[in-house]
Amino acid sequence: MARISAKRSGKPRAGWLWRMLERKPVKVVAVALANRMARLVWALIRTGDSYRAAAA
Repeated sequence: MARISAKRSGKPRAGWLWRMLERKPVKVVAVALANRMARLVWALIRTGDSYRAAAA
């Protein structure tokens, strides 16, 4: 779903997610994204820090 909405909005295809979508099935990419998000949330809970988005 996010892939479709991002495609419609005309966002540039940059970053690891788009590169992965070009060569892997959508369901595999969805699991990888969930894993990445879970690791990020776990690190935030463990350290007690706040989320800071990477400077783009």
